[in-house]
Amino acid sequence: MMTVDRDNFIEKLLEYLSQYLCDIQDSDGNWTVKGFIDIFKNIYTISLDTKVISKVLEIMPFPKIRRFAIENNFDIVLSKEQDFYPDISFIGKNNGEKMALDIKSTYRTSETTASGFTLGAFTGYFRNRTSKKNITFPYGEYKKHYVLGVIYTKQDGLSVIKAIELILQEKHKIATDRPWNGNSKDVASTTKIDKLREGSGVFAGYGVDVFDDYWMYYMTNDMAHQVDLPKPPYCNIKEYFGYKPAVYQRFMGK
Repeated sequence: MMTVDRDNFIEKLLEYLSQYLCDIQDSDGNWTVKGFIDIFKNIYTISLDTKVISKVLEIMPFPKIRRFAIENNFDIVLSKEQDFYPDISFIGKNNGEKMALDIKSTYRTSETTASGFTLGAFTGYFRNRTSKKNITFPYGEYKKHYVLGVIYTKQDGLSVIKAIELILQEKHKIATDRPWNGNSKDVASTTKIDKLREGSGVFAGYGVDVFDDYWMYYMTNDMAHQVDLPKPPYCNIKEYFGYKPAVYQRFMGK
């Protein structure tokens, strides 16, 4: 039995999931899923609906992930509801440490960019780290937060997607300094595919503590107006460091 801890979790899990990629693509890189079949053997062709594609892609790795957990001394707990965080909680049988894994999917918009992922809320359980609302265990109990991302290219025809790729990174390493859209309460990922692969987003060089602090106090326009502020204190990482110069000085070694 292999020994896996939070320092080599990504490497070992990706080893297991490499077979998953072989199972879901043919020799030309086309998705092996062509549709659905019911108990009467009626076949329904899958469409280019990204919600349907995403749901299937996000379900398919579960058998490999379950095997990984069994063979590497983890218990796993699946989310109770669709909107609960995370999709899977890993609990080390030896030390009881919890690690969160959220499974996301996105499509390429060019050779170098993708639509991107939502990375979970920055309000609610994220700010109240003992809360049990919409989360399997309180956020503060997780030692690490990972994102397993599935990236694909859309195409016309029977095989609606191709060139499926996996990325596995700590959440803060692929996050941006902006919400998913407008007044959304979800953190957005980078849309640069190389940054998703490398884990080199905005917060990668600053660490999870800066990521946590940035989003703990981030305000949308509506949130600022609710506390009688004309605008949010900051809207990007540059403004954040200006708002909290002590944090900036610490990371600049001053």
